[in-house]
Amino acid sequence: MGKTIAQKIFKAHLKDQPCEDVNVLNIDRVFCHEITTPTAIQDLVARGKDRVFDPDKIKAVIDHVTPAKDSKTAMQGKIMREWAKRHNIKDFFDIGQNGVCHALFPEKGFVLPGHTIIMGDSHTCTHGAFGAFAAGVGTTDLEVGILKGVCTFKTPETYKIEIIGTLRQGVYAKDIILEVIRQLGVNGATNMVIEFTGSIVDAMTMDQRMTLANMAVEAGATSGICLPDKRTVEYLWEFIKEDYSSKAQALEMFSKYRSDDDALYAKTKTVDVTNLEPLTTFGFKPDNVKPISEMKGTKIDQVYIGSCTNGRLEDLQIAAKILKGHVIAGSVRGIVSPATPKIFSQALEQGIIQTFMESGFCVTNPTCGACLGMSNGVLAKGEVAASTTNRNFNGRMGKGGMVHLMSPASAAASAIKGEISNERI
Repeated sequence: MGKTIAQKIFKAHLKDQPCEDVNVLNIDRVFCHEITTPTAIQDLVARGKDRVFDPDKIKAVIDHVTPAKDSKTAMQGKIMREWAKRHNIKDFFDIGQNGVCHALFPEKGFVLPGHTIIMGDSHTCTHGAFGAFAAGVGTTDLEVGILKGVCTFKTPETYKIEIIGTLRQGVYAKDIILEVIRQLGVNGATNMVIEFTGSIVDAMTMDQRMTLANMAVEAGATSGICLPDKRTVEYLWEFIKEDYSSKAQALEMFSKYRSDDDALYAKTKTVDVTNLEPLTTFGFKPDNVKPISEMKGTKIDQVYIGSCTNGRLEDLQIAAKILKGHVIAGSVRGIVSPATPKIFSQALEQGIIQTFMESGFCVTNPTCGACLGMSNGVLAKGEVAASTTNRNFNGRMGKGGMVHLMSPASAAASAIKGEISNERI
């Protein structure tokens, strides 16, 4: 019987198996940010275990509230800085070099096919776009990962989602993953790995695949994975070209982490997106999804374009194309946050930043702040946002606020109209 990509990665990283369903895996990367890691650091210090298993395999960033907004968040940053310096963690990205973790770390070449990755952040599953097993973990697992370079997982079951069809104009990866979540429900893939396959996924850019993998957790999944291919190699080539004689050799090596044709899946589903319309969420769960055409006329107070889901260059290009030559509605606050300094710089060079500013958007530094209602775009009670982020939980972007998730294209169109819209102006 063949194996899934998740099973292959587990087998290659297995350190111990104390019982049949429990696997202790060696971890290739431990990612850290200033919201969840300081608690782990302080506990390790209190236990007399202020050590790291390998400073070169730990990557850290300050990204959720940056620059600090108050004394508490300043202290979180201070703890991270001192810890990184104390343990010679060279890949620590502070203010000026920092970006949204799940955009920055792939951009730096830290994610490779077959890797095991953990982080104290639920959207760590983003990195599965590269054919890695990446999962968000709690503080205790993060501490063990930092100290020992291992993490314990149950034997994975895989839910194969085959995405096929032909996309309509104006329909994007964000719409596709919203449709998948709608069909599966928020608990549909709990404790499973979602493996995204099919002709639509094969044709996607790495930016688009990261959008898919990013929101796998919203269907309950531990991780979302795309199979590595030529596009994966192309994206990573500048980081791996010294390790392989050619792109063909790299592809051959990475292909060992593709699922076998006779692999056994716990569940399978085919999603045909041929008739898919642009989508948005309603209510307070990510599976509360309906076509934007059914939400037209819903007034909004804020539009946010950014986050680890849709703050990459391709996302900004799409939104800017719609905004070009238009001014957003006077009743709307428009906020855009390029996900990394590199993306910000590229957007600046391409005139995208100017387009956003001319349309009336406020352009902020790379940060996660608005997505979880901590800074740079918090909603007031009763306010409504059209957002390219990944969660619409009650109070997610501000106590008493309502968040409607959608693609960058739909968010841009909504900003111009002052209400939820997918009209390509």
